[in-house]
Amino acid sequence: MIHAGKLLAVPGKAPLAQQTLVIKDGRITHVEAGFRPVSHYVTASEQAQLIDLSSRFVMPGLMDMHVHLQSELGPNNDRDTVKLSNEDLAMQSVFFAKKTLLAGFTTVRDLLSEPEQIYALRDGINKGWIDGPRIIAAAGVSVTGGHLDADGMAHKLLEIKSIKTRCDGPYECRKVTRKAIKYGADLIKIASTGGVLSDTNTGTGQQMTQDELKEIVDTAHSLGKKVASHAHAKAGIDAALMAGVDSIEHGSYADKGTIKLFKKTGAYLVPTLLAGATVVEMANSTDFMSPAVRAKAIRVGADMQHNFKAAYEAGVNIAFGTDSGVSRHGTNAQEAILMHQAGMSNSDILTSATVNGADLIGMGDSLGTLEVGKIADIIALEMNPLEQIEALLDVAFVMKQGKIYKQ
Repeated sequence: MIHAGKLLAVPGKAPLAQQTLVIKDGRITHVEAGFRPVSHYVTASEQAQLIDLSSRFVMPGLMDMHVHLQSELGPNNDRDTVKLSNEDLAMQSVFFAKKTLLAGFTTVRDLLSEPEQIYALRDGINKGWIDGPRIIAAAGVSVTGGHLDADGMAHKLLEIKSIKTRCDGPYECRKVTRKAIKYGADLIKIASTGGVLSDTNTGTGQQMTQDELKEIVDTAHSLGKKVASHAHAKAGIDAALMAGVDSIEHGSYADKGTIKLFKKTGAYLVPTLLAGATVVEMANSTDFMSPAVRAKAIRVGADMQHNFKAAYEAGVNIAFGTDSGVSRHGTNAQEAILMHQAGMSNSDILTSATVNGADLIGMGDSLGTLEVGKIADIIALEMNPLEQIEALLDVAFVMKQGKIYKQ
């Protein structure tokens, strides 16, 4: 049982003062006004724990819709490519997963890691073997030489590291999409455009053709899986939206026509402003990036915030996402600061990181709000984030599915 000083049960609505939440078997059974005694809900023979958060702001666990739990961007990435085994990557991802959970993020979408390792991490967390956020794990489907494929390596390493689910032409793309789902993907990630961190000079323009995109989306949807598309340039964003993707990651160069497509399809924009800010800082302060990567980082990273503001003001669906792994794990809430600086209201930021995230992963019936019957993913803050969004940087309490991980 929790006594909440302020309770934001449903982000987007006003918080309530002095509320009691009762949790049993990982789910919320009661939400009632006032600080009720334990005896009000249990008999003398039953045991219950009272968690006093009467001086805290209590809200649903946060959700990050774009992370990469196996790595962090830095000068040692090339070395790690050849020195770290798959087992090492798995252990590193355990470490990053726990940092993410303790930062208040109880659910994440991992949008491309080594499939076998990320699926094992997801399953280990679900079984209670490992502490970490709930993971919705993606498999990548890439065209040959596309953003999700291997690049910037010696030819022998390219053969080893190239993505196994790559395709060229719609029929190959149909086959590898089915294969990815067969082996455990919760969703499919594609890259309709080039990427900033691809160590090539192919730019950030459209890379996948319309027929390839449509085949992947239709195949995934027919098997009950959603599709997220990395996309920077307008043409690639538009093509992915017309193919029916469920979310656009980054969306750096969306224009008025693109915004109309977003609103027509209902797709979410996952802005990843923190990734943009991170690569700009690294490009200007370090020398480990290649010239091609550095040029793209400075150009695209600087443009992302302005274009996000236009999409938000036009009413595009926004789901919180950071691209952590580019930025450091555990600092995910910094995204909220950048969203606020771009003009997004604090209330809408909190909604994007709870209600909208739950809707994007198809779990709105069990996550995203603190209502009776919902899973008890709960965090508590020292300050009110509706007044100071920086409050998200200091999470004092974390509960996931009724289990306390930080207090």
